[in-house]
Amino acid sequence: MKKPLILFLITAGLVLLLDQFTKFYVASHFWLHESLPVIDGFFNITYIRNPGAAFGFLAGAPLLFRGLFFTSVTLIAAGLILFYLIKNRVSDLMMVIPLALVLAGAMGNLVDRIRFGEVIDFLDVYIGRYHWPAFNIADTAISIGVLFLVVDMIQKQKEKS
Repeated sequence: MKKPLILFLITAGLVLLLDQFTKFYVASHFWLHESLPVIDGFFNITYIRNPGAAFGFLAGAPLLFRGLFFTSVTLIAAGLILFYLIKNRVSDLMMVIPLALVLAGAMGNLVDRIRFGEVIDFLDVYIGRYHWPAFNIADTAISIGVLFLVVDMIQKQKEKS
């Protein structure tokens, strides 16, 4: 159990550091709403502040409610991830790494919410005039982690049948 737990902590720590470093860099080198084209017609670095969650969920809710809601959800999720990891002595890398990604992403956005009352987003993917909502490294880590967990669950379900 020690090696998977160490791998979990290292992965989560590195992703959290990368998330916070990239947000710090963008916030200190860009004006709010400033955009830098990286791949014309597809990808920009655009400094955005998001008071809500994905797709602006709860963006219009009062600050106190948002703070309590997002902090509670994040801490509960983090607790459940750690509980699951330790209780089940998870050693399968297809569980350890994705869980670390989800935890790191959740904690990265929580750090922003505690510091700023909102999340720094800057990855702007678009085609033509259609822009996917801006996101960050934490969001990416959560998405990749969840994707791998779902794929792993589907594969394990297929193996059982």
